[in-house]
This record gives sequence, structure tokens and C-alpha cells, in this order.
Amino acid sequence: MNLNRKLILASNSPRRKELLDKLDIDFEVRVKEVAEDFPENLRREEIAEYLANHKAEAYGADIQPDEIILTADTIVCLDDQVLNKPADETEAFRMLSLLSGRQHTVITGVCLLSRSKKVLFHDVTQVYFKSLSDAEINYYLEHYGPYDKAGAYGAQEWLGLIAIERLEGSYYNVMGLPVHAIYAELLEF
Repeated sequence: MNLNRKLILASNSPRRKELLDKLDIDFEVRVKEVAEDFPENLRREEIAEYLANHKAEAYGADIQPDEIILTADTIVCLDDQVLNKPADETEAFRMLSLLSGRQHTVITGVCLLSRSKKVLFHDVTQVYFKSLSDAEINYYLEHYGPYDKAGAYGAQEWLGLIAIERLEGSYYNVMGLPVHAIYAELLEF
């Protein structure tokens, strides 16, 4: 698909790159380090959008006239608790234990930014996990790298295959990029 503009994916995420590749849109990856802190008074949906917008604003002065910057941030929420990327194995185990046998919410905020326009939106998916044994959680932690993933798991990895009983919403949103919504927004951009 030809956008008549250059799309810049501002993310190191291999999952986001893989999903965007599947849309058959030409893009390049350009990454800047941006702090992922957010004000504590934000509602869950606002957190994901705030972070996506914050990341996009870091590119503001560098955006060329023919470019669109795409940033995204995914959060996992269990009730009112936000489960970010785990710092270590202990925190990852704790997060997965909390998610075990429960329904949780995955929210991805997305920002599309050019010199003349900004579109900010989010997508929400409800995820239902089976009960996990300590052995299953430990196996996942020993064999996979959940430390770069919100909620300490990847839907496309072993744990996602055995734990996700059902979804309400986009599977790709759980992977970190609601490609259906991005495609629709890019057509309007």
C-alpha cells in the first residue's frame, strides 16, 4: 500500500515491526530513548495515549514534511493496577501469578504525527487467562524473555498459547499494535 508519505515506526519492538510488515506498508524504524513515566492521576486509557503521545513529541522537531511518525505504548491492567514491564524475574513471576485465572485488560495507545496533523487513539482488548501453575510460570520465565513486555507475557509466545482462553477485541492489540485501527487512520491521514 502506498501512503504517499514515509512512515516512521518509532519503536524497537520486533512484534510491532512484524505486524507493520504484514500491512505491506513501506516504513523505516527510527528510535529515540524516551522515559515511560506518566502522571499518577491518569485513567487507564489515558496512560497508554499519554505515553504514545509523549514518545511522538520527542520526534516533533525532526519530522520531515513527507513523514508520519507512528508511536505506540501498550499497558496491561488488572482491575485498577497497571502492570508495566517487569524489572526482574521476581516481579515477572508476581505479575503472572496475579493474571493467573483472571480477566485483564490490554490497552494500546497510538499516535500518528506529521508536521501538520496529530491523531491519538487507543484500542482495548479483554484477555481471559486460565489458572497457571507455578511450574508453568517458571518454565515461561526460564525459556522466554518477558522483561520487555507489559504484564510480563507475549500473546504470541508459549505462555500466550497455553494461558489465553479467549479474547474480546483485537489479538494484534495484545501483541502491541492494533493494526486494523492504524490502517484505517492511515487511510484518512
